[in-house]
Amino acid sequence: MKSFISLRDFTYEELIGLLDRADYLRTAWKENRMPKSLQNLRIGLWFYGYGFRNRVAFELGAREMGASVSFIPGELGVYEPLDDIAGYLGNWFSMLVLRTKRHEDLLHVASLSRIPIINARTDKSHPCEIMGDLQYIRHYRGELKELKVVFVGEPSNLCMSWLEAATVFPIKVTQVCPKGYEVSGDVLRDLKKDAKGEIAITNDLDNALKPVDLIYTDYWPHAGDDIEKKKIESDFLPYQIRKEHLLALGGKGVFLPCPPVTRGQEVSFEVMKSPLCKNFEAKDNLLHIQNAIMELVTIA
Repeated sequence: MKSFISLRDFTYEELIGLLDRADYLRTAWKENRMPKSLQNLRIGLWFYGYGFRNRVAFELGAREMGASVSFIPGELGVYEPLDDIAGYLGNWFSMLVLRTKRHEDLLHVASLSRIPIINARTDKSHPCEIMGDLQYIRHYRGELKELKVVFVGEPSNLCMSWLEAATVFPIKVTQVCPKGYEVSGDVLRDLKKDAKGEIAITNDLDNALKPVDLIYTDYWPHAGDDIEKKKIESDFLPYQIRKEHLLALGGKGVFLPCPPVTRGQEVSFEVMKSPLCKNFEAKDNLLHIQNAIMELVTIA
């Protein structure tokens, strides 16, 4: 049994195999010939928050491949101890897909679970999302080798999973952000240790965009009050991706603003209309990579 918690838990060969399988499942989906590889499995979905893309894609894929799916209500660990939850749910389900507020909660449940756990997002990582984006980019570009990624934003779950991707894949990922919002030094040193790709951090957006294959954005940090809101706006508005920034993209370059997108903040209204903005096309792959991940944890 192997859970899907972090990209760093897998080798380059394993993740390439996962992308290959997702490509096959994408074709099978479009040709209406999906394998029943999850037949007779019972999958529990427990999602914190209001996001819908990953949750809907997990449900659609699991049902199409023969599994039964149940949504678990409530917030993980609020009404019952985490130590008990894994024991109860392990009686009924073949796997659990969890989206948790705290990464530590996910790790704790996984450490106690008798069944595989899939990380559908925490405050520190979002591996399914990044693997779906990598599947799209590989399909669009032809390969991932020497891919240059600029991630614009704070060290969010998306940022951390992109940096983790650079530890496994031969790609370069650069976090671009205002001063004071960089990934911490200890975390950066750990990520760079034995990394297959390259990781960098800069406060210079224009210099980072010379040239790149992918510009990736995340929403601004949440503000606690009006004073903090004004500071965040002052810090991040100079990093807003506008149409002129897309000139840095090469011939196979793309712009992927990760949803939910806030026009007028991390991106301009105009840039979302650019033909280089491929957010809808890229997110199609969430379904296919998540299907491959569900298959993976059942056979690992």
